[in-house]
Amino acid sequence: MKNILSTLLVIAVLGITSQTAFAQEQFQKGDKILNVGIGGGGYGFYGGGFAVGGSFEYGVHEFISVGGQVDLNFYNYSYAFGFKDNYISVPIAARGSYHYGKHFLTINALDLYAGPVLGFSIDGNEYYSGTSIVIGAQAGARYYFKPAMGVFAEFSGGSNVIPAKVGLTFKF
Repeated sequence: MKNILSTLLVIAVLGITSQTAFAQEQFQKGDKILNVGIGGGGYGFYGGGFAVGGSFEYGVHEFISVGGQVDLNFYNYSYAFGFKDNYISVPIAARGSYHYGKHFLTINALDLYAGPVLGFSIDGNEYYSGTSIVIGAQAGARYYFKPAMGVFAEFSGGSNVIPAKVGLTFKF
């Protein structure tokens, strides 16, 4: 995990220092946005874990984007008397975002957004496999240090969602 975080940090620093300031347009209709990152925090009834994943959104309106997301979550947990087990889940969900920062922000390179998440999760370990519903809401921020590249932080709440994610974002 330290290697992944270090790599993301180096990419962000190189991107920031390799270009001078520019005028970046805020979110627009027709924008295609790809987020790739890592996450963690509580999930379901487990206390913590590690996740990698991505999301894609397409701007269908000046303020609205729709898309999907896929994550791969790894959890280790233990029961009484020292029994330990591993758990993996793959939430696959549709998402929508309202880009509300355009109403009041003067920082063109910053995109604030929030919206619903709905889908299903494939869950399991060596003793159990099944599916569950993914339903929740997400809110986040993207900062573009280049016209087509930036960083994002996202927080979610609900059922079977990753509570916190950070990573790189790309705009096409």
